[in-house]
Amino acid sequence: MKTLESRRVRLRQWSREDASFVFVMCSRWEVQRYIGVNPRVLHEREEAVDLIGRWQARQDDLHRVWAVEHHDGRLLGTLLLVAISGSGTPPLQPTGETEIGWYFHPDAWGQGFAHEAASLGLGYAFAAGLKKVLAVTHPDNTPSQALCRRLGMRHEGRSDRYYNMTCELFSTDKPGTA
Repeated sequence: MKTLESRRVRLRQWSREDASFVFVMCSRWEVQRYIGVNPRVLHEREEAVDLIGRWQARQDDLHRVWAVEHHDGRLLGTLLLVAISGSGTPPLQPTGETEIGWYFHPDAWGQGFAHEAASLGLGYAFAAGLKKVLAVTHPDNTPSQALCRRLGMRHEGRSDRYYNMTCELFSTDKPGTA
């Protein structure tokens, strides 16, 4: 997988060697509280190894789950550009749409790293041929909603169309196609 870089961050493939960072990040409630229908923290390092494997399994020719790394080598968080699943009877089925998402270690919050990484991810998505990208946020996750707005995403309102959960939905179109 090609590495993407901006002024301060690079997006790269997750590896098994990153499991300690993933465990530290995802064992924190403040990181996990808005992730998924039933948020939970990791309790063992082996769960982080499994999570990295699930992230890798979500990738295909278009979709990616990147490690976000500072140019000094510090891991900061993760950026997802993945197929979004619709609501319904499990197993949930893909909708044919793509979502962007992120979560970061609290030490990286408030410094613009998520914006920089998400901008790279959106640039990748549109260069790869996508015409539209969605973001689903927990209704209480105002920092992620603010980031969606800073990225130029439109707030589409509250929706229950994805993941069997209620979310605040945002979207953005490829420049020049709206």
